[in-house]
Amino acid sequence: MFKEWRHRRAVQRVKPGDGRALKRFRWWQMLSRALFHLRLTNDAGRQLDYAVDVRHQKQSDGYVKAHLYLDGRHHAESRVPAVFPVQGGNVEVRASNFGLKRCHYVTSEGAEFQLVPDAASAEGRRMRLDRSHPALSRGIGFLSLIVVVIGLALLLLQLAEQLTRDPQGLAQYVGTFTSPIDLPASANAVVGLVTVAASTERALRLRYNWLLDGGAG
Repeated sequence: MFKEWRHRRAVQRVKPGDGRALKRFRWWQMLSRALFHLRLTNDAGRQLDYAVDVRHQKQSDGYVKAHLYLDGRHHAESRVPAVFPVQGGNVEVRASNFGLKRCHYVTSEGAEFQLVPDAASAEGRRMRLDRSHPALSRGIGFLSLIVVVIGLALLLLQLAEQLTRDPQGLAQYVGTFTSPIDLPASANAVVGLVTVAASTERALRLRYNWLLDGGAG
């Protein structure tokens, strides 16, 4: 029931577009923009070209916006998480701290298909690597997962130490905890940067886990 209510709320947030043309993806936008495409056929047999354009920066109202284009023209917009009604179903868009975690076409029957990233985008380049060098791609994906897990583990150890440091606080109930790993500030900064890079790589493949990627953000 809650999921259905959330879905209805997302549909109600959709606003009509202004008809402007879709701008071509530029190389310098790879870390600030995501662009995905979807081709469908309507009941009359005409092909419909949809595009979902997301700028990762928050707008003046404090929200990340997703824009839906139809045949190259601005058709609708919504803050994320967004649900756009399209031919035969909906396009669902959700964002994480590192990019998108969902950009899928969901049919009226419940089948799901990920939209195709623009070839010039970071997501498109990552998909091309996966297709041309699958072994290398799997290795990078596995390395990213390991880095995120290690980063989260270090964060939890340091957090546990901080929470039990005060003898008058939580420590009086569970005792004090000293992290077995004590990194200097510079090392912590490096771990943080590497973890962000790994989480960004996972976002390029729309991989998201609420604990791993949510915790890293």
